[in-house]
Amino acid sequence: MSSKANEGFLVKPISPSIGSIVYGLDLSQAISEEILKKLRTIWLDRKLLVFPEQTLSPQQQTDFTQQFGELDQYPFLEGVEGYPYVAEVLKLPEESINFGGVWHTDTTYLETPAAGASLYALELPPTGGDTIFCNMAAAYQALPQSLKQTINPLQAINTSDKADVSQTRLHRISSNSLAKQVFSNTHPVVRTHPETGEKSLFVNEAHTTHFKGQSEQQSNALLNRLYQHARKPEFQCRIRWHIGMVALWDNRSTHHYPINDYTGYRRLLHRISLKGDKPF
Repeated sequence: MSSKANEGFLVKPISPSIGSIVYGLDLSQAISEEILKKLRTIWLDRKLLVFPEQTLSPQQQTDFTQQFGELDQYPFLEGVEGYPYVAEVLKLPEESINFGGVWHTDTTYLETPAAGASLYALELPPTGGDTIFCNMAAAYQALPQSLKQTINPLQAINTSDKADVSQTRLHRISSNSLAKQVFSNTHPVVRTHPETGEKSLFVNEAHTTHFKGQSEQQSNALLNRLYQHARKPEFQCRIRWHIGMVALWDNRSTHHYPINDYTGYRRLLHRISLKGDKPF
């Protein structure tokens, strides 16, 4: 692509609820303020943008991503050499567990969870390894009014060491000092988006343990009801990765699930996080 490609672009929805594919932009080149403003509006509305057929160095992915906010290091992965914000999301052929292979919203165990992230596909299996994203604002809006009233005032405890998600990190962090860190923070069950004012569910089975003031046993039934509701197909889109594809998602209003159906093959993506703010 030439830089002229960044004078205009085409957007097509992936599903009615969430996700759009953006054609005609070369992310290795500068994007004008006018187009960036349009992209951000679409991003906030659609929650997930997918850019096919890109060729990016770590520096170019960094430059693109930071146009959407301040960068942040992921707590459990060290960056690639020379690029502290660029983390490898890797599964080797001999590994049976994939990194983050649980329904989750990124880093909700931090006081300021990630605002979003970009992911760039470098190596993929011949088939499989798709990622499902869900619109948590649409999921909240679809709840019965009585249930909204029940959960609106609730706070939930989120931790980094729930067993299911901890297992997915073992291959990647066992050799560094990050492995022993445990983070825990309390956030509202219903989050207000700091840019749009939209309300969304902000609990996820990878990191949420229980409601504040209740035990885990007391919390389980309602949490499981919210998890099952949030991942109904009508709130979802599924992206099939291709080499060179970039995904950019709003972590404040989504959760996602990387499908682990490609054991025996290597899969490598580069991930960059956007720094978030304290949920309210």
